[in-house]
Amino acid sequence: MSRTARKSRTVRAAIAAAGAAALVAGLAACGGDSLEESGDGGGGTSGGGGKGKLVVGSATFTESRILAELYARVLADAGYTTSVRTVDTRELYAPALEKGQVDVVPEYAATLAEYLNHKANGAGAEPVASPDIDTTMKALTRLAEARGLKALEPGRAVDQNAFAVRKDFAEEHHLKTLSDLGKSGQKVTLAAGDECPERPFCQPGLEKTYGIDIDGIDPMDVGSVQAKQAVMDGKDEMLLTVTTDATLDQFGLVLLEDDKNLQNADNVLPVVNADSAGDKEIADALNKITKVLTTEDLTELNKKVDAERLKPGDVAADYLKEKGLLTG
Repeated sequence: MSRTARKSRTVRAAIAAAGAAALVAGLAACGGDSLEESGDGGGGTSGGGGKGKLVVGSATFTESRILAELYARVLADAGYTTSVRTVDTRELYAPALEKGQVDVVPEYAATLAEYLNHKANGAGAEPVASPDIDTTMKALTRLAEARGLKALEPGRAVDQNAFAVRKDFAEEHHLKTLSDLGKSGQKVTLAAGDECPERPFCQPGLEKTYGIDIDGIDPMDVGSVQAKQAVMDGKDEMLLTVTTDATLDQFGLVLLEDDKNLQNADNVLPVVNADSAGDKEIADALNKITKVLTTEDLTELNKKVDAERLKPGDVAADYLKEKGLLTG
C-alpha cells in the first residue's frame, strides 16, 4: 500500500475509534473530486449477466481495492454486470452511494457509524460506536437507513487500531497482550500520530485501561515505515498500526492483543444503496464473502498486493477460487 493510502486508511481507523468530532471521511491525504474506473486486475466492467449493472466503489488504499474486487466478482458470478470505481475519500464516495452513482462499497462498521453520526448530529455528537459489534450495528443500521443506505451483515474480518512491539522485546518481557505490557511495568515510547495524547483509543486508553506507562509520543504517521523502523531500531518500544498490517514480520514486529477491547468494532461489511442494490439476491452474493473472510485472510491478501506486488483483481480472483465462492 502506498504511504498516502496507508495514511488514509489508518487515520480513518484512528479517528473512528476515538469518535472524533471531524471524521473527515477517510481523511485521505490525496485529493480528487471524481469517480475513477479501475482498470487493473479485472477492475473494469465484468460479467455478462442480465440482472442489471452494479458499480462497486473503492477507496484508494490497498485493502479497499481488494474488497471491492471481491464484491464485484461474486456479484458478476451471480449474474450482474459489474465495474469497480476508485474514489479518494469517504467524503466523495458516501454521497455517490446515497445518490446511486455507486451501488456497493466495502466499509468498516464503527468508522461508518461515527461518520454518519456526525453527518446527522453534528461534530460534537455523542459516539455511537463501541467495541461491541451488535451495539455498533444497531446504530449503524438506523443511521444508514435514514440516508437511503443498507448495511449488510458484518463479517469476522476486522481492521482496527492495534499496537506492535519488537518480537524480542515481547519475548524478553513475556508479552502477548496489552495487559501483559501494563503489568510488566516497562516504560514505552510510542510511535503514533501527534493526536495520540488526546485520543481515547491511544495514550489515555492505554494508560487507563491497561496501566501502560507511556514515557512519550514519537509523532509519526500511523503504521508508517518510519514508525516501524524506529521500533525495530530500538528508538521507540511500540507503534500504533492496524490489525491487518501485512508488513510487521519484515520489521521483526508482533501485535499485542487488545484483550480488554479498547478499540471499537471495525468489522468489515458491505454497504449498499437501498434502492439500486437492496435486493436479497445481492445481499446473499456479498454475504458469501462476509461469512468466509477473516482478519488473517485480509492481512494475507494485503501482503500479496503490498509486498508481492500482485494486482488486487488477481489476488481477489485467486482467493474466491480457493474458497470455492465462484460457480463458474
